[in-house]
Amino acid sequence: MTAQLTAPTTLETLTWDWQGHRVGHTIQGQGQPLVLIHGFGASIGHWRKNIPALAAAGYQVHAIDLLGFGASDKPPLTYTLELWEALLQDYWREHINRPAVFVGNSIGGLMTLMMLAHAPEMAQAGVLLNCAGGLNHRPEELNLPLRVVMGTFSKVVNSNLLGPLVFNEVRRKFRIRGSLQQVYGNREAITDELVEILYRPSCDPGAQKVFASILAAPPGPRPEELLPQIQQPLLVLWGEDDPWTPIKGADIYRELSAVNEESSPTVTFHAIANTGHCPHDERPEVVNPLILDWLQALVPAT
Repeated sequence: MTAQLTAPTTLETLTWDWQGHRVGHTIQGQGQPLVLIHGFGASIGHWRKNIPALAAAGYQVHAIDLLGFGASDKPPLTYTLELWEALLQDYWREHINRPAVFVGNSIGGLMTLMMLAHAPEMAQAGVLLNCAGGLNHRPEELNLPLRVVMGTFSKVVNSNLLGPLVFNEVRRKFRIRGSLQQVYGNREAITDELVEILYRPSCDPGAQKVFASILAAPPGPRPEELLPQIQQPLLVLWGEDDPWTPIKGADIYRELSAVNEESSPTVTFHAIANTGHCPHDERPEVVNPLILDWLQALVPAT
């Protein structure tokens, strides 16, 4: 079935200067602050089905294009989770300055855990959507042949000669659509608008160097290392058909939710059927009510 073009949702993109770099963000609504953190290759636009609903329910919704993605600058830096964590903390200091609920998909979920663990004064609670286990795979997580393949691919992508050629192939629209078809359980959510949201920033100067840097970046902390440091409540939503972060990876959250009264953090867990890596975009009609119901019990809207 061919996905049809959906009517674009307009989100006002604001610009914030961070360490001499332009960072795109948007703010919508009034009330308890929520901070939405996208995953690898995504941007503010990936939350277009969620921001209006959350804002209309009485929350102040912040979404940010991490440096290197979306409308933000793409400078030639060493990209790490810690770089983006510093960006988020500075953003909080300048634009929020009161406890917020952080909401993240994929690596955005891992960064949500990092914010809760490392900056509890900033983070009142967290929502994880198919939380990644790392920015990249750890060598011990791969068998030897795959370890060799991934190591070789990273070297090729970082080559000044071959890197741009590989990147130009990876970012072609039909390849983006093919990748989405692998990771989206709801194929109807794969629209021309979504492909354009992912494709457009890849045309910006510096995008290829960002891609290469991230593929060579350290994986960062494991969720298992961060969770014991976290006291705040967590809502964990997981698309059951995700090949990138399989439902097996949710076992640690299921276990915590099963002993909710005694566990720290307190975890509420929901698996979402027929859904892949991006539940918020694939099933907003399911995800938005789950988030809002949980938020209402946690931090009632104003």
